[in-house]
Amino acid sequence: MVSSDNRVIIFDTTLRDGEQSPGASMSLDEKLRVAHALAELKVDVIEAGFAIASNGDFRSVNEIAKQIKGPTICSLARATKGDIERAGEALVPAENKRIHTFISTSPLHMKYKLQMEPERVLEKVSESVAFARRFTDDVEWSAEDGSRTEHDFLCRCVEAAIDAGATTINIPDTVGYTTPGEYAAIMTMLFNRVPNIDKAILSVHCHNDLGLAVANSLAAVQAGARQIECTINGLGERAGNAALEEILMALQTRNDVMPYSTGLDSTKIMNASRLVSAVSGFVVQPNKAIVGANAFAHESGIHQDGYLKHAETYEIMKPQSIGLNKSSLVMGKHSGRHAFKEKLKELGFAEMGDNAIQDAFDRFKELADKKKEVYDDDIVALVDDGLRDNEHIKFVSLGVICGSKGPQVAELELTVNGETKTAKTTGDGPIDATFNAIQEIYPHTEWQLKLYQVHAVTEGTDAQAQVTVKLEGDGRTVIGNASSTDTVVASCMAYVTAVNKLILKSQKTAPDAMAS
Repeated sequence: MVSSDNRVIIFDTTLRDGEQSPGASMSLDEKLRVAHALAELKVDVIEAGFAIASNGDFRSVNEIAKQIKGPTICSLARATKGDIERAGEALVPAENKRIHTFISTSPLHMKYKLQMEPERVLEKVSESVAFARRFTDDVEWSAEDGSRTEHDFLCRCVEAAIDAGATTINIPDTVGYTTPGEYAAIMTMLFNRVPNIDKAILSVHCHNDLGLAVANSLAAVQAGARQIECTINGLGERAGNAALEEILMALQTRNDVMPYSTGLDSTKIMNASRLVSAVSGFVVQPNKAIVGANAFAHESGIHQDGYLKHAETYEIMKPQSIGLNKSSLVMGKHSGRHAFKEKLKELGFAEMGDNAIQDAFDRFKELADKKKEVYDDDIVALVDDGLRDNEHIKFVSLGVICGSKGPQVAELELTVNGETKTAKTTGDGPIDATFNAIQEIYPHTEWQLKLYQVHAVTEGTDAQAQVTVKLEGDGRTVIGNASSTDTVVASCMAYVTAVNKLILKSQKTAPDAMAS
């Protein structure tokens, strides 16, 4: 029977599934910052990682379990004792803990991925859930590729998982294949056919390969599911996951047709979105729903006229409801540290320490001397740059000679593991010369530049340029971001960031099988 309780549990997997995005690897410090932002957003469950994937993942789950209070802290585990033991060990310090174990149930996955017969898979379901219950009473079981699983077998697996002690049952649309009506029908089928379904919460985890992740998730809730698994900015493998901010604001804005509630604080959305974008290197597209730069922008004259007469003519949400500040010009070169500190709080950087604030203020003053107008987005960009963790290689200085005459030259100074190194190189333009200098200081000829992209953070000839660089090497892909009023400097910093991430990524190993 479908529960009459209309409270929807929000399970955030940005730090686990989101980090599986090519190039989205995060350091421990970055993961902790994201976890604190998720706690401020008041998500119910934080999937902190895959504890057995690496020593780094174990430490991240363990540190988040130690530091984060409020949300339940969860670790993923395959249906093996080793995975589950490692997850249980990592979660020991957690105030509230959950083990999330999974196994594939679709005919395709069982035959080619697991190479197991259905009856053995069914046994593994019971064995893994029962074993996980030794470490916590809160156990979630997932049927990987659940949306493509035969209904009879799915019902048997769900019933077995609940009998073994699972308190949450997740039916993922692992490859983003299903549609809203089809997915809702699966939920209804489970409620009608699984005799013990009332003893567990039904959960959904949708990927966005067909652009239907949010729609599928909401359709499942209308059919009785009461947990949605999602990520900030829709971060995730391939086309990503259901976007938390879209789900939250859809439920909040259209509560008339979807009368469900969450315990989240929507005013913290922009802070979390900006943070995840900064640490992952994944720039939010301007027309992205809810958190994109254009989400509350009006350029059309007709739209502007209507908006100025009454905001609701073209805005279905208030920007303040997601923590967005609408002011344009905010600070200048005469602004003081106190005003700057208040502006940081207003923009969602309330947790910054005094040293970080002073560093950001110093860079703000440098920017204010270069720009006539300093905007909110300028401040967010420079703070994000300052918070970036460049552990191995750090930018020191860059000088370039460019123009239509003579060779283009770059003189670059970097520190590599604390040692200062310099290079003077030429290239086909200042960017090429700069990247050649980085190559000379830190040789990496086996890595390939896959993307170089520039866009202005704000308007005007003195606008900050935000540069995105994508590098590929050793079977891994990473993205580096940086901003500066000097496009060449921003390009250099973005490339250095990408190199640092690829170094970090190359040091990390993980099991072949990842869930959902």
